[in-house]
Amino acid sequence: MTAREGVQSDAEAGFGRRLTPGASPALVVVDMVRAYFEPGEQLYMGLDDCLLSAERVLAAARRAGIPVLHTTVSFVEGGMDGGYFFRKVGALSVFVGDKPGGRIMPQVAPHPGEPVLVKQYASAFFGTSLASTLRAQGVDTVIVVGVSTSGCIRATAVDALQHGFIPLVVRDAVGDRADGPHEANLFDIQAKYGEVLDEAAVLEYLGGVTR
Repeated sequence: MTAREGVQSDAEAGFGRRLTPGASPALVVVDMVRAYFEPGEQLYMGLDDCLLSAERVLAAARRAGIPVLHTTVSFVEGGMDGGYFFRKVGALSVFVGDKPGGRIMPQVAPHPGEPVLVKQYASAFFGTSLASTLRAQGVDTVIVVGVSTSGCIRATAVDALQHGFIPLVVRDAVGDRADGPHEANLFDIQAKYGEVLDEAAVLEYLGGVTR
């Protein structure tokens, strides 16, 4: 990317400073449902690498004994609870009621005691109990895996920051329908809203966490 004349680089302008992960993380598994991974589904991404990475991160989070929460999406018939978002994105109709596309993939299926938050909008925080649940658990850092990078992952990372948590987005464990939006949004998250780390770094971090 070529900068305009007189425009400082991100580093010169103060973007991309490092946030140090805290001692009390939680893992939020965002919308890892069949609609994104099953061929023939309207939202199918054509890849499952992020699902396999999320499975490994989830296993490490469980070993560390940290809080794990999942999200899904569901709308009433007609999508009234989805407002203009439902009108804007026609593919959201796959999440009306209890259709198979809205069911969590078995590789990352919730264990007993892991809350499943049902949302209607992009952010896992908007209209859910996520923030209050994390605060009650003494969480300071939110590890984010799931889909899609340009939508629900970015929105969740931004809201995590705005609610006073350090967002850690696992690069290998998030995905999108196209590489361009995926990479552009990871770039923005790292520059402005949180830390984008690879799976190995997050596994190492979780290995040092004690609850």
